[in-house]
Amino acid sequence: MPQIPQTLHELTVGQLSARSGAAVSALHFYEAKGLISSRRTSGNQRRYSRDALRRVAFVRAAQRVGIPLATIREALAELPEERTPNREDWARLSAAWRSELDERIERLRRLRDHLTDCIGCGCLSLETCVLSNPDDVSGRRSSGSRLMPERPGPGRT
Repeated sequence: MPQIPQTLHELTVGQLSARSGAAVSALHFYEAKGLISSRRTSGNQRRYSRDALRRVAFVRAAQRVGIPLATIREALAELPEERTPNREDWARLSAAWRSELDERIERLRRLRDHLTDCIGCGCLSLETCVLSNPDDVSGRRSSGSRLMPERPGPGRT
């Protein structure tokens, strides 16, 4: 990992990429989504403050555990402008995200279990399939199976 001199207070996008491990395209994406910010030089080149390293690390850690970027952006927006997330911020936010992650894990566990049931029956019946038609909600709406809504085509009204 390339070392960046402590006297260097701003980083190019290449330096930030090399140091953070995030691709340049990911950094541009993070900036477009409001997760990090840069200033432009007179030559229109991006320059990131050193605290962008911690912000990128924060974003990537949250992404790894499945937190959506919109939720990460909201969390960063709660911090005073330009302040980097610290250990206390991470502890507070990860505690708040824990219940959301637990719910997601439980939904995935149920989905996995139903998938096994579905494969076991072998029929993939839309009448009884707990994945495609839980509690036969489609049967209450109309008869027959319909996966895609019908669209008018040539000769149809």
